[in-house]
Amino acid sequence: MILFFKIISWFEGISYLLLLFLATPYKYFYHNDTYVKMLGMPHGILFILYVVLAYFIKQELQWNKKTFIKVLVASVLPLGTFFIGKYLKK
Repeated sequence: MILFFKIISWFEGISYLLLLFLATPYKYFYHNDTYVKMLGMPHGILFILYVVLAYFIKQELQWNKKTFIKVLVASVLPLGTFFIGKYLKK
């Protein structure tokens, strides 16, 4: 399950960066929301998977509340999910 979480966190991070730095500027500069529509749903699904898997891994690895909150906060920071492997090694 940890390997699956690492993969999901990587894809979630990529989708978030694409949404923030490609789709959103394109939407506002060119008044075309095609990329936001195209990337929004996959990002949302990956985000939900990330949170659910983090909850199950919290129980499996017996994370304390502080570590779990750091993992959740990482999901809303650009590049945050790429550095989450640190907490999976503890």
